[in-house]
Amino acid sequence: MAWMDVKLTSPQLSREIVYKMSLKNLTLQCVSSSDSRNPFVEQAVQYAVAAAVAKLDKDKKHALEKLLLKGLHITVLGDNDFYSYRSQIEARGLPLTPESLGTLPPFTSITFNAGNANGANSKPEVAKTGLGSSAAMTTAVVAALLHYLGVINLSVPANDHLREKNGSVDLALVHIVAQTAHCLAQGKVGSGFDVSSAVYGSQRYVRFSPDVISSAQVAVNGLPFQEIIVDVLNGKWDHERSSFSLPPLMSLLLGEPGSGGSSTPSMVGAVKKWQKSEPEKSLHTWRELAQANSLLEKQLNTLSKFAEEQWEAYRSVMNNCSTCKAAKWNGLAVGPSEKPIVGVLIGAWKTMLQIRCYMRQMGEAARVPIEPDTQTQLLDATMDVDGVLLAGVPGAGGFDAVFTVVLGDSVSKVVKVWSSLNVLALLVREDPRGVRLESGDPRLEQVTSALSASHV
Repeated sequence: MAWMDVKLTSPQLSREIVYKMSLKNLTLQCVSSSDSRNPFVEQAVQYAVAAAVAKLDKDKKHALEKLLLKGLHITVLGDNDFYSYRSQIEARGLPLTPESLGTLPPFTSITFNAGNANGANSKPEVAKTGLGSSAAMTTAVVAALLHYLGVINLSVPANDHLREKNGSVDLALVHIVAQTAHCLAQGKVGSGFDVSSAVYGSQRYVRFSPDVISSAQVAVNGLPFQEIIVDVLNGKWDHERSSFSLPPLMSLLLGEPGSGGSSTPSMVGAVKKWQKSEPEKSLHTWRELAQANSLLEKQLNTLSKFAEEQWEAYRSVMNNCSTCKAAKWNGLAVGPSEKPIVGVLIGAWKTMLQIRCYMRQMGEAARVPIEPDTQTQLLDATMDVDGVLLAGVPGAGGFDAVFTVVLGDSVSKVVKVWSSLNVLALLVREDPRGVRLESGDPRLEQVTSALSASHV
């Protein structure tokens, strides 16, 4: 039986794990003494290799096997915004500002949480900012391997017509494999939105039916990947994805309160337990939240339409409203063309308050801190800043990063208020692009020709 060497290196965590992969059943076996295995990378490697074997033509299988026998050295690097660096900034005596965060070198060593201050299972080992690092890592590993093994091509520029023609097929494959690997690694089918965002960028997303990965879930019990990967790839992936972006002259800003990321699986589990114990009450709250979310989406889309059709009036409203609090916006409309725009802005501001209310109700009923009191105080203070339209907790909520959407040039005002409240504004911004190939990493020069490398 032929075996392939696989080495996983995480410089930021000072970890290295070595595996053997059987080219017969495509399963990884850890041969290191390390107890810090990464199930997300393991599943990503297994399913990416299995997908390559399934997708490539017979005349390319021999070349694929030769390539795999050289081994894989995978280096995983996470952008600084995925992790908390408050302690490093404070140790340098720097203020909690994006400028201070920007002084850190790329891929800085990661800080570990010292304790579990927010209760059992509420904080992960690594101090994260709650931005879906596991999903991003899984997607990046899958995409890098599929590209390296010749199954997809990420080298074509995003604006090239060839990328437009072939890219949708390539990204669809990355999406399927990454979703499957991520679901199996976390032991459940989540929202899928974080993986889809990593693949495609900003979007409106409706999750696939969980049954589509049932074959993969069976594989956990020992069935070889070759018997199930075709079913997964050819399954009815019925997810829905459509373009969505913020209207012009609006900015998304994320802040880290410094409490450490919450455990999403445990929080989601508590909510599901509540749904089973109080089905009628939970369904009512869930529907009200869904309706409010849909309304906010419509309001933002309406503002985008205003910007497209009445730019001068729209620009005037954004500039004027960025200078004061939302409570005073109604008096800023000048003329009949600006009043509807201001009306939608105020409506969106009120809708976000309703969304937060339903999130708190859900958390109180499920007895999990979806919007904890400390976050409520922070969000209320944020929404009271000049030019702030929205503020909330992202993802499953909890003690993760907070977000805000601001008008015009109000970003600096929020950064100043957050800094005074011991909140670090992150450098990350909304990006319509998804997974893509990057170059210029000096570590690539250190890889020998005998050992192939995929740097993520």
